[in-house]
Amino acid sequence: MSHTASKKVIYAALLGNLLIALTKFVAAFVTGSSAMLSEGVHSAVDTGNQILLLYGIRRSKRPPDENFPFGYGKEIYFWSFVVAILIFALGAGVSIYEGIHRLSRPGEIKDPMLSYIVLGVSFVFEGSSWLFALKEFSKIKGRWGYVEAVHRGKNPPMFMVLFEDSAATAGLVIAFFGVWLGHKTGNMAYDGWASILIGIILGITAFWLAYETKSLLIGESALPEVVSRIRQMAEELPEIEHVNEVLTLHMGPENVLVNLSVDFRDEITAEKVEQVIQELDGRIKERFPIVKRVFVEAEARRGGEI
Repeated sequence: MSHTASKKVIYAALLGNLLIALTKFVAAFVTGSSAMLSEGVHSAVDTGNQILLLYGIRRSKRPPDENFPFGYGKEIYFWSFVVAILIFALGAGVSIYEGIHRLSRPGEIKDPMLSYIVLGVSFVFEGSSWLFALKEFSKIKGRWGYVEAVHRGKNPPMFMVLFEDSAATAGLVIAFFGVWLGHKTGNMAYDGWASILIGIILGITAFWLAYETKSLLIGESALPEVVSRIRQMAEELPEIEHVNEVLTLHMGPENVLVNLSVDFRDEITAEKVEQVIQELDGRIKERFPIVKRVFVEAEARRGGEI
């Protein structure tokens, strides 16, 4: 998934969350609902998160320089990890705190009709953003399931927006029932528990996103089928007797570094080795445009393969 597609999804979510956050805060102020306030904080955090993701995408596109010879592609992983932490610290933390505060001081919900209207409008906007993100994500997941596609994905902004929107949609449903039950029964504890439940959902979402992003930040290899195909392409060349290992590293969603250790046949000349390396470099980059750098080491055959 290209940065352009990711940005479209983020812009759609950003616009929706900004409008939703403002209306939720107004409704929370008028009605005094903790669940509505939690939802407002949630949407505000999501808005800030999308701004950070856009910033990360822009930073990651900077060209290589003397200090960062392989480019800045991993910045998008760093900012995605920051977003996951913010969801946990601000979204989940504030929601749970506000829910506990409501349980200790129940109060009352004023004019719940306004909350229903805001929640209904928010559900339409949030649902539209979620459907758009789901549609874009479905284009790249192929035959993989959604969980597997997230685990194997190398472009965090795409699945982060999808899961943020999923958590937000679930939060709206919970907030509705919290407000409705609190108003219907006169027991405002329902509103407080709804806020706590929203916080728990955000916490779980944040933990999973942080876990998936962490591995990319540390340094994930390319997908197994890519590594396998690169090895096969090297083995197909008659001048290469054996491929010792193929090491790959994602320097960004669309930037893969490849390092090959191969044993060339003893009878070929140094000039021929250069030609083979050039040919292999071209084949790999033509087959996998995301591969930006290919390094080939000439080493004697090892005792066992890696």
